[in-house]
Amino acid sequence: MSLIRPFCALRPVPAKAKQVSSVPYDVVHESEVRGFIAANPLSFLRITRPEGEAFDKGVSPAAIAKQNLDDLITAGVLVADDEPAYFVYRLETPSHAQTGIVACCSLDEYEKGRIKKHEKTRPDKVNERTEHMLGLRAQTGLIFLAYRETERIKAIVDKESSLDPLYDFEGADTVRQTVWKVHDTQALTDAFGEVDALYIADGHHRAESALLARNALRDRDPDHTGNEDYNFVMAGIFPADRLQILAYNRVVKGIDSLTDDEIITRISESFIVTAVDDCTPKAHGEICMYLAGKWYDLQFSVNYFRAPDPIERLDVSILQQFVLGPALGITDPQTDERIGFVGGIHGTEELKRIVDSGEARIAFSLFPTTIDDLLAVSDMGEIMPPKSTWFEPKLKDGLFVHLI
Repeated sequence: MSLIRPFCALRPVPAKAKQVSSVPYDVVHESEVRGFIAANPLSFLRITRPEGEAFDKGVSPAAIAKQNLDDLITAGVLVADDEPAYFVYRLETPSHAQTGIVACCSLDEYEKGRIKKHEKTRPDKVNERTEHMLGLRAQTGLIFLAYRETERIKAIVDKESSLDPLYDFEGADTVRQTVWKVHDTQALTDAFGEVDALYIADGHHRAESALLARNALRDRDPDHTGNEDYNFVMAGIFPADRLQILAYNRVVKGIDSLTDDEIITRISESFIVTAVDDCTPKAHGEICMYLAGKWYDLQFSVNYFRAPDPIERLDVSILQQFVLGPALGITDPQTDERIGFVGGIHGTEELKRIVDSGEARIAFSLFPTTIDDLLAVSDMGEIMPPKSTWFEPKLKDGLFVHLI
């Protein structure tokens, strides 16, 4: 079976695309969501993050999301395509650009492992998003996939993106968003037939939720054929070597039983610890720590080498194995409430602010995981530590909806 197929997207009319498009549902807090919606009632966050509005009205989040989606359709803000199509999707900042396609991917192929993952999912988050999909009978956000680009696919994407776009706007985040409808769908389907696998870069919970929603709808459907829309998940698919991964930094609170000197002494068992004026890791194996108003550079006390195991050589693994676990007693970062995660887009100044404000005791700045590391771990069928990668820029919600 082909990895991809075109679909009839539900999309904003061009004049409303900028207003409708929103940040992904899982990168903002509820207080921020309320602010975005108050400033822009057309924001797609009213569909992807309806909790606040649902609480105010005393109804379920899925019910209010469905009503808000229906309202946008009734108002003519969202319109469904008549024919299945692929789309070319480009995100561009002053320093980075990445161009991929938007398509639907087979959930059968996901189950078989041709769409590879590298992250564990939390059942509560999966169930929450599954309820959302079933309540709306729609997938409202893209899973973010990577692939090893071929010249054949590149030629098609280059040709299609030389034509007039459907959308072309710059969002409030200064990321330029450009979308083209692909004219030769069969050529792109055939070209992706040469691709052995796709890799989840971001969106593991969306992918797993789509699978559970598929299973539920299949069980309800006595005429199931396997060709129904619920058997496919909507994705943005980008060349792996064009993606930008930033660090995913850590902050730690609640280490009250240790003094600052005791923390440094424990870490010094594995690292050479040097006080510095400022610190941003410049290479793999270098970790920066902010503690009690001071930056420290942490270097292994033995020569650092890239371990052959693709998980052990990750900087997030080194931090966990040699610092968080033995020195600070955080053995399970997936569940320990003392650890927090801060995307690299916010920079080291945000880490400093969090510690100086008392929100956390210690901050750690890391060198980013590479895309080659991600592909290697995925190819082995292994799982990375939680919050190993922060991709930037983020794919917008609201430009594409897949009705199931």
